[in-house]
Order: sequence, then structure tokens, then C-alpha cells
Amino acid sequence: MDADYDSKQVMGQNSGRAIIHVDMDAFYASVEQRDNPDIAGQPVMVGGLGGRGVVAAASYEARRFGVRSAMPMMRARALCPNGVYLAPRMSHYREVSRAIFKVFEAFTPMVEGLSLDEAFLDVTGSVRLFGGVRAIGRDIQQRISRETGLVASIGMASNKFLAKLASDAEKPAGFVWVPAEGVSAFLDPMPVGRLWGIGKKTEPRLRQLGVLTIGQLRTAEPEALRSALGNRTEHFLALARGEDERPVSPGRAEKSISHEVTFEQDLTDPREMKAELQQQTEAVMKRLRAKNLAARTVHLKIRDHRFHSVTRSRSIRTASNRTETVFKLANGLLGRWLEEHANTPVRLLGVGVSGLEAAQGASAGVDRMVDQIEERYGDGTLTRGLTLERGKRGGRS
Repeated sequence: MDADYDSKQVMGQNSGRAIIHVDMDAFYASVEQRDNPDIAGQPVMVGGLGGRGVVAAASYEARRFGVRSAMPMMRARALCPNGVYLAPRMSHYREVSRAIFKVFEAFTPMVEGLSLDEAFLDVTGSVRLFGGVRAIGRDIQQRISRETGLVASIGMASNKFLAKLASDAEKPAGFVWVPAEGVSAFLDPMPVGRLWGIGKKTEPRLRQLGVLTIGQLRTAEPEALRSALGNRTEHFLALARGEDERPVSPGRAEKSISHEVTFEQDLTDPREMKAELQQQTEAVMKRLRAKNLAARTVHLKIRDHRFHSVTRSRSIRTASNRTETVFKLANGLLGRWLEEHANTPVRLLGVGVSGLEAAQGASAGVDRMVDQIEERYGDGTLTRGLTLERGKRGGRS
């Protein structure tokens, strides 16, 4: 009965699509707990370990102490002094992510990855084969658990907006389906701030109008809302009714790749900045080559000790995935900034590439050799001289 009912909802005029949103629970922290049984069940924080570090992921045990992602690590340590604090292992998380996405692809080619641990799946064409959207969702959740030892939350609905809210509704290990006839009952009690686009400035204006929940927004007169929502009133009313026509976009091309670091102590030595830039460029270009991409534009991001941020960029005529080429451009941008801001302490430095396209031919010899060795023996097996100097001095958070 469950499979027949799901199929009717998916194929009927009230629905049209079957969308699943999968969100891994406390992904980085959960991977660390899985890999090290000694810290299973303990509060685990993953992120920058220096004084200016930020929490990238907090286990659910840590969240009971009030720790949240994007929180300054010093604040997390104050809230949870006896927790386990770990630096992220991004290459390992990417490897685990690939295994998770293989599970998705066993059910549908329509997979839109949002991050390493989150994706939308359009399973409209798969429900008859696999027995309904809930059957697919349960199979995905169980296969992820069985094949990776990790826990996923699953949201299922007729569109991306509802599926995303559903996956978040009962975390961790959530499993929520929103049928067509249950949309209002699901949305109406939620705070109006759960609507995408209702932020810190808009929500207080709605509160002044007496609109606190999505249900109150849905039933309000449009003209009464315009003072708070302006020309986006109809857009938010559509969301409040659970309407969202955005398609799942499989294989969406990555628009940019970047890496940045906030330093535990501000950098003042240009040579240290150059060494840091070299290290970041190597990380960015390794990821670029792993995706068989090349870039046309190089970006440099700098934040000084007064929190003034600037981003500069330079484009090249022929797309490249060579570390040396991109580093020379980024270093040139850094050099010009240093000429204009002599002796200015630097709090954050980052490098990125955009204008991505399929790489033509193989990578340059040195880059290819480094990638192959590190793929076999692990990141950091080979280190360039300037980067090694930065590694000895430290200072990252």
C-alpha cells in the first residue's frame, strides 16, 4: 500500500515530482568518531585549533553544550572544555563523500550535490522501479549506514524547498515525508524565519505585522505584507504554500575552487605570506586537477588586522591547471597589494580559481608526479621548499 500510495502522489496532478534531500548528520565529526572508537559518544569539534579557529562541525554530544558550527573555537572550548578538538582532514572527508554519492547514483542519475555531505535527488523516474519515494529514502539511509557506518537524515517531498525542510525536521537520523495533502500541516507551525530569504532584517518587520509563523504569512493579505517584503511578496507567499519549481540539476558544474586560512597571529613578513600562498595554491590546484578541470581566473583574498577585506583577480588567456602558473599570478597580486599596504599585518589570506572548464591534455610533469605520490601515500608527502619554510614557522588556525 505504501508503494502504490507514493507512486500516485508522485505521478498525480497534485505532485508531479519526487524529490529527496539527504543531509549527513554532523559529517566531519561523525567521520572522526567512526574512525576512532575511543571518541565515539564524546563531544567532538572539528575545525581550526588556533585562537582564531572556527568550528566546522560539532557532534551531537557537543551540541548539548551549546556548541554550533561557525562558532569561534575559543567559545566552543569555553562551553565544552573537556571536549575532543580535531583539525579537519578534508581529503579523507572527500573520499568518504564519494562513497556516499555512489549510493545516490544507484537510485537515480539526477543528483545535485550541494556539498560533501548534502544533495538533492530527483527520483521521479525511479519510484516504480524501487517501490515508492519512501522506500527509496529508507534504502538510501540504510545503505549509507551499512556501507559507511554514518548516519543520514532524509527529507522527501514534491520539491526541493519542502524536502530540505523535511530532512532538517527530526535530526539526527531523521526520516520525514511531506505528502501533497500534508504541506500546510507541515509548514504552518514553523517560524517564518525558516523560509529561504527571510533574514535578520526581514523577520523583525514581519513580527511587527503580527506574522510569526509560515501559516500566518500564508493567510495574510498580500498588500499588508508589502511593507516588509516589497516586490518579493509573491515569492514568499508561494514558498509559504509549499511551491518551488526549481529543478534538480545533476552534475552542476563547479563554479570556483578556493582555500583560505585565518592566522592565529597576524602575518607581517612578506616571505611568510608568499609561503602560505604557495601552500594554498597547491591545495587548490590539486583539487582542480582531480576534477580534470582548468581555470581562467585567479583570485586573491586578503583581510588585514582591522578586518578590512579585499579581493583581487587576474585572468589568463588559456585555462591552466598548473600550480606554477596559478601561483605566479596569485603572487603577483599579493606583491601589488604589499606595495600599497607596506607593513600592514594580515589576518586572513586566501586563493581561488574560477572560469573553470574541462582540462585539455595531461597535467604538467611535476604536478602529475606530486598528485600521484600523494594519492598513494597521503597529502603532504611532498612539500615544496617555500611551503616547508611556512610549515616550520606555523601560525595557522
